[in-house]
Amino acid sequence: MRIGFVIFPGFQMMSLAAGSVFEFANLCAGEPFYELTTLSEHGGAVRSSTGMAVDSIPFAGETFDTVLVGGGVEVPRPSDGLRAWIAGRLPGVRRLGAICTGAFVLAEAGLLDGRRATTHWLVARELGERFPAVQVEEDRIFIIDGPVWSSAGMTAGVDLALAMVEKDLGSDLARSVARKLVMYHRRGGGQTQHSELLEMTAKSDRIEAALSYARRNLTSQLSVEELAGAAALSPRQFSRAFRAETGQSPAKAVEQLRLEAARLMLEQTRHPVEIIARESGFADPERMRRAFLRAFGQPPQAMRRAARPTA
Repeated sequence: MRIGFVIFPGFQMMSLAAGSVFEFANLCAGEPFYELTTLSEHGGAVRSSTGMAVDSIPFAGETFDTVLVGGGVEVPRPSDGLRAWIAGRLPGVRRLGAICTGAFVLAEAGLLDGRRATTHWLVARELGERFPAVQVEEDRIFIIDGPVWSSAGMTAGVDLALAMVEKDLGSDLARSVARKLVMYHRRGGGQTQHSELLEMTAKSDRIEAALSYARRNLTSQLSVEELAGAAALSPRQFSRAFRAETGQSPAKAVEQLRLEAARLMLEQTRHPVEIIARESGFADPERMRRAFLRAFGQPPQAMRRAARPTA
């Protein structure tokens, strides 16, 4: 099975880390199931953002089962040749994937229109604004929408590759690969657990006071009126200022704080789900389950299982 990794000038070296998953899949399978090829528009040495160069072959005329587009530290600006070649990949390949900001290359080629996709949280909003036909989901490690796959950050490309191996060769072999790479078979949670969004740093002391109050009082109702009181503002002034400084509504911010508290308790304690729901302010397990499905795409119990180290 031929897998092509597409790189371009200024690509990020970590994009190629996903190749190790396929390499170890071959080792675990005892046969060369995957054949890896590094591609670029013109072939030859391609310089990465670190200054290191990687050899490649021209992608023109090559055929592959799976094509993965690497990302860059900056949002890629694909050349006309790269954009045209990527645009013609479907339905010629079984899978087409993007690692991190590589999603912008697929979007430029029109391949994400009408599809769900993700990218690094830092530029997810830009992806949605520049390409409104793309259904951007900011808090997913990776997303599969038909033949098109996309991952969040660079390391999430490794999770994406492992999911491809599981689909091709089964969960037992994928677990073996995960053990050898010392990684989770299925990583729990979304990318907000790794992002600055969790800090929700406010610009003013009053909004920061409200956020601090919310973190200390998750079991309280935490209504707009209650938070506005902590900020010494009227509810109307508070809502307007909060959205301006954090980019989200007070209700959404409170839910994120509760989700993070609940996720940490799931991963770090043995408390029953009922107690975690109460202590994180969700009141009942069903309400917490719905919030987890919206934010992480999986229920609390699944995230607790995924957080346990592979035996």
